[in-house]
Amino acid sequence: MVEILFGESSAGSMKAAKCENVEYKNGQSLWIQGYSDEVICLGFMLDMGYIGEVVDSQYRKDFIYSMYAKNQWEQDEEYDNELKKLGDVYAGELVRLIRFLEGGEPVRIWYSDAPYSRCGFYHVCSILKNYPNEVTVVTQPEHVVKKNVIVSYHSWNEVAAEEFAGFLGNERKLTSDEIRMYAEMWGELVLENAPLRAVVNGTVLSVSEDFYDFIIRNRLTEKPVKECRLIGDILGQVPIGIGDWWYAARIEHFIRQGKIKVVEDSENKYARLIKGYL
Repeated sequence: MVEILFGESSAGSMKAAKCENVEYKNGQSLWIQGYSDEVICLGFMLDMGYIGEVVDSQYRKDFIYSMYAKNQWEQDEEYDNELKKLGDVYAGELVRLIRFLEGGEPVRIWYSDAPYSRCGFYHVCSILKNYPNEVTVVTQPEHVVKKNVIVSYHSWNEVAAEEFAGFLGNERKLTSDEIRMYAEMWGELVLENAPLRAVVNGTVLSVSEDFYDFIIRNRLTEKPVKECRLIGDILGQVPIGIGDWWYAARIEHFIRQGKIKVVEDSENKYARLIKGYL
């Protein structure tokens, strides 16, 4: 079974969760039958940036690098080179997926309501519509109850390797009609080709790039704060599946506009001291 995920962290956990020899206890297992090389990570960040070009275009590769490069804490040349190759890595994952599909392998997609995940899911359906393979999906629930404690989830990146098997009870088959429907949704988003996509009331919408700006604006004051602290607070208080790199990009935009002031600069942009709107 081929597992498709849309984030680096979740894909890494899934690789750890796949086990060749699964032992069951009371009808349950902590692991998922299979091999780690059956895991496909399509981390193209399709909720952000323009999508008029194919996902493995040079534009998308450059975009992925520009987002990841924003949160480098040190100017490490080797790490920077790895980031530049990420787009090629995901393009290679896409090639592997096609190879699996041509081989008739069944596919299981793990997606959540995080914008990058929903967009990735729609995009994958635009590929799957051309193949007869069996397709199942595991949709992440909003929360689960564990020993009288309610645990909320916002993306599969928050799930540990040993927890994935517990969600297989949510697995269901995706019909060919559903696949075509989601593929059409992706086609509409591509035609709109907005700079950003957001999930609003369960629907993926094309929105302007300033859609999330109010989140930054509401937390900036005249009191200087380190950029990393501001972004960290946003991620903790508004867990909507948006990466820190997007907020960093928007803060940089406001600095260029003169709407955010850099009180104390730093080569590491996340370490800058910034203050509220002027």
